[in-house]
Amino acid sequence: MFSSLTPHVTSISYAEQARSAVGALLGIFLTGLISAFALGPSSSLPVLVAPMGASAVLLFAVPASPLAQPWSIIGGNLCAALIGVTIAKLIPDPFVASALAISGAIAAMIALRCLHPPSGAIALTAVLGGPAIHGLGYGFVLWPVLGNSLILLLSALAYNRLVGRRYPHRARPTLPPEPPGFADRAAFQRQDLEDVLKDNDAFLDIDRDDLEDILRRTELRAYRRRSSHATCGQIMVPGITALSPDTSLSEALHRLRQSRVKALPVTAEDATILGIVTQTDLIDKASWMRGKPTIGFGRRLALALQGASAPNGTVKDIMTTPVKSVTPDAPLADAIVTFAEAGLHHLPVINAQHKLVGMIAQTDVLVAMVHAADQKV
Repeated sequence: MFSSLTPHVTSISYAEQARSAVGALLGIFLTGLISAFALGPSSSLPVLVAPMGASAVLLFAVPASPLAQPWSIIGGNLCAALIGVTIAKLIPDPFVASALAISGAIAAMIALRCLHPPSGAIALTAVLGGPAIHGLGYGFVLWPVLGNSLILLLSALAYNRLVGRRYPHRARPTLPPEPPGFADRAAFQRQDLEDVLKDNDAFLDIDRDDLEDILRRTELRAYRRRSSHATCGQIMVPGITALSPDTSLSEALHRLRQSRVKALPVTAEDATILGIVTQTDLIDKASWMRGKPTIGFGRRLALALQGASAPNGTVKDIMTTPVKSVTPDAPLADAIVTFAEAGLHHLPVINAQHKLVGMIAQTDVLVAMVHAADQKV
């Protein structure tokens, strides 16, 4: 009976648990500290309101939730505060006012796409906060609600970025394009998911792009489990041209064009893989003067902030590192999962000594997997 009442939540690592707890600690501490400093010791305004604790749970423990996004906390808290103050002024009975404030806040947040559960407590605070809150009138909306919300949000933006989280949350890179015939074998398509969500007719605390992404990756891993024993070494291109970290950008561009590929590995003298340079790196990270790639001010500033050595217009200034890679004996399905999860199009193949032995492309892997599946039919 007890287990039936317990939610079945996804387990997360101890490191992620610690990040959530430390983030909430810093977020609430900074919100209180900055608020107290901004108001000054003689202010009669409240420094913090209790609903910020619930907002901190969402912003630091589940930052990927649609309920924890910037518009959710700002829009939701503002809507709830405005509605709560208005209802408190119009209706003297606290129980009736509380019920109307909560229901009105929920309706407004859903309509404005800023549903944020702690905002329900904001609406209640506006009604039941007592003379100190009632005395603020609509000033309650600006402080402490908007002030606390902005400081907590800025804390969450800085902290989540610092620990490597994507916040505001954005979906992972889209999965690689499927080759002809592959979609017919897929368990579902996007429209199938849309139809099921419409039939379900309930709010789900997950972005639909994330939901599709999770299902697609589950599909890929299941396919890996069922796939053939073909390996990356069987389809890799051996003897691929490698660049030195000191290769000039112009020479790198020339070799990319000459080899007719979209990515080249960067290796040390002993063939140890150091990075990879793609056409995208040359377009996004280099500046172009008279048709030649060079290192512009923006890239120089980015490298300085990273603590890198002074740029000299070579491959090391734009290469992507660290590099995702596979081994020759890795199953093809492992490569397709790596492509999908990292949003990559090329993977170096390295041996046990981490030395380059070849390259594989996303399209080669997909075609090989489809070919293997056709042979089983």
